[in-house]
Amino acid sequence: MGSESDTTEDGLRHLLNEWDPIGVADEVRDEYDCMLAPLLQRLRHGAGQAEIGGFLRHELEEHFCLDPRPSKPEAMAARLMSWWTTADKTEGTGSAG
Repeated sequence: MGSESDTTEDGLRHLLNEWDPIGVADEVRDEYDCMLAPLLQRLRHGAGQAEIGGFLRHELEEHFCLDPRPSKPEAMAARLMSWWTTADKTEGTGSAG
């Protein structure tokens, strides 16, 4: 019950904590959980790298009050897209390819 979703959220949380634009993930493991649902929703609905990058940039600026440039949200978006492609294939719902 919900294990695929939990695994996907855990994977995304891990990536966000590795990115760690605030520098607190070693102490606060759920700091970026506010981005989990919006990111997963976008990814599940086929958002592209530009949309994901825009979302990350917006969150850094508006939610975390940071200059997004040092955190390279576009590079993180590329990493998320790559992860999602792999995660989507391993968690697929029977769509053979």
